[in-house]
Amino acid sequence: MTTPSSTGSAGTTAGSSWRRACAVSDLADESALGVEIDGEPVCLVRSGGRYYAVRDECSHAEVMLSEGEVENGLIECWLHGSRFDLTTGEPTSLPAIDPVPTYPVTIDGDDVLVDLHTNPKRG
Repeated sequence: MTTPSSTGSAGTTAGSSWRRACAVSDLADESALGVEIDGEPVCLVRSGGRYYAVRDECSHAEVMLSEGEVENGLIECWLHGSRFDLTTGEPTSLPAIDPVPTYPVTIDGDDVLVDLHTNPKRG
């Protein structure tokens, strides 16, 4: 999770691990969007004006979290109702007991950038 900031380039320079995920305008508040970055399924979320990225797969079942409801910094798996804290990836309700990976997010102009490779939080 991060508040809007600038990273300089759009994450495409040599040695940079930031990747453009979507435009800021693609995410309304309290919404989620599923994308693929470097072959990984990523769920981008905007909640309370903040941007988050988590792996787009519930840790309880192979279900896309991006299809779930977002509210107050949590995302709910639409199939079994597990909710995950978007900051930590930790489940806040059963049946999930394992966290989902979270990734750093930053804003560069109108771009939402995600870093899958530098210190991803595994819950």
